[in-house]
Amino acid sequence: MRCHETNKIKTKIMRAIEFTSKIQENKILIPRRMQSKLIAERDKNIRVLIFLEDSEIYDEKAYRQITKNQFLKGYAETDSIYDL
Repeated sequence: MRCHETNKIKTKIMRAIEFTSKIQENKILIPRRMQSKLIAERDKNIRVLIFLEDSEIYDEKAYRQITKNQFLKGYAETDSIYDL
């Protein structure tokens, strides 16, 4: 990870590598095609961001209903003064 100093503020420059994988035994499996790209990065700090597939929201109609219901949970009768 390289640091760049700008007006005495250090910013970390990171590189992103994207792949799909599975979690098995609490470990994220790295595909073989990515392993060679990461071998030189051994012992470096990494930042991990995980996007999980959510089969419950694949149905567009169901997704819209779920989001509508969640939105309306925060709606109170006193909010009706803002309705046109």
